[in-house]
Amino acid sequence: MDSLIAAAGRALVAGDALGALKRVALRDDPPALALRGIAMAQLGDYPRARELLRRAARGFGVREELARARCVVAEAEVALAMRDLGGSPRTLAEAATALDARDDRANALQARLIAVRRLLLLGRLDEAGSALKQLETDGLPPSLAAVASLATAEVALRSLRTAEAKVALDDASRAAERARVPALLAEVAEARAALERSAARSLHAGHEEPLRLEDVEALIASGVLVVDACRRGLRHGDAWLPLARRPILFALLRALAEGWPGDVDRNALIARVFRTRHPDETHRARLRVEIGRLRKLVAPWLDIEASARGFALAPRDGRAVVVLVPPIDGEQASLLALLADGAAWSTSALALALGDSQRTVQRALAELESAGQVRSIGRTRAQRWLSPPLVGFTTTLLLPAALPAE
Repeated sequence: MDSLIAAAGRALVAGDALGALKRVALRDDPPALALRGIAMAQLGDYPRARELLRRAARGFGVREELARARCVVAEAEVALAMRDLGGSPRTLAEAATALDARDDRANALQARLIAVRRLLLLGRLDEAGSALKQLETDGLPPSLAAVASLATAEVALRSLRTAEAKVALDDASRAAERARVPALLAEVAEARAALERSAARSLHAGHEEPLRLEDVEALIASGVLVVDACRRGLRHGDAWLPLARRPILFALLRALAEGWPGDVDRNALIARVFRTRHPDETHRARLRVEIGRLRKLVAPWLDIEASARGFALAPRDGRAVVVLVPPIDGEQASLLALLADGAAWSTSALALALGDSQRTVQRALAELESAGQVRSIGRTRAQRWLSPPLVGFTTTLLLPAALPAE
């Protein structure tokens, strides 16, 4: 390794991206390309960084497998920052295996942590949790230990295990302090703040109350029937009835739950669920059909009784009914929650994370853009979407797979 490459590497470790570029900006050999790519990533020019890292990986080739694998890991981290989630995870896994074979444990762990963070963005919490349990963090740099603990805390938070999340955040805080990386310390502080912010609202017998994440956890553990408008389903303890793909039935259930313990007028149900101000006999017939379908699905926990003016929920065993609604309501709440992380998302990445079609996401983004809630940068395939941070509450329960899904 020549002196300029060594000096540029030390500058990058110290966070001096411009100082590193001054030493290698005019060089096109693979080590210089790799350092230039990392420097551009630190400066926020992710497309250029990705291009440079790819050129460096090709330049190293199969003869310098260790250096090539490190470039693959660096490029994967840039792709994650760009919210490019569509690539195959196999390349990253192969790079981690190559790094392990050459005793580069730190970069191998970095590769696996990138894979875990990708799973978290996609809402695949079970897979992320399993992958984290297999990681060995003993004896590794504190910065990587902090990232691993933060990922563990995020899995716990989004699975509503707040006590486990607090322990992981304590570990992350200690590791971040040893690493002396301001960005890590800020991320730990933000995760701690999420525990104290309002995460949802409960509606019960006409009363509304803000809830923190641990309050939501306690509510679910209390044995009440929870009509969850964050994940769109019915929850009783560990039992979960998903209705996200049956929006009419969930809208009916939510309307009836908000009216509990009283009944809800038929015309009010028709207006809310079918979105018409002038109900006729066809709407009333359709309402009876949908009520019948819903009654069959919820039979293990409650009944739906007809009254003189409409319908009412009748929980079994005297259970109470609580509606859990997000801090921001509306069809695009989960989309806004993803964009609230401050990163620039592509339409394809948003569709992948939400499990929707790109066309559905494009329509939702167009509505949000016309309302001034999001903005786009770039054009065609380079177009990315941004949203200002949502303050005053946490969007944890609105992210994919925050609660048991289908």
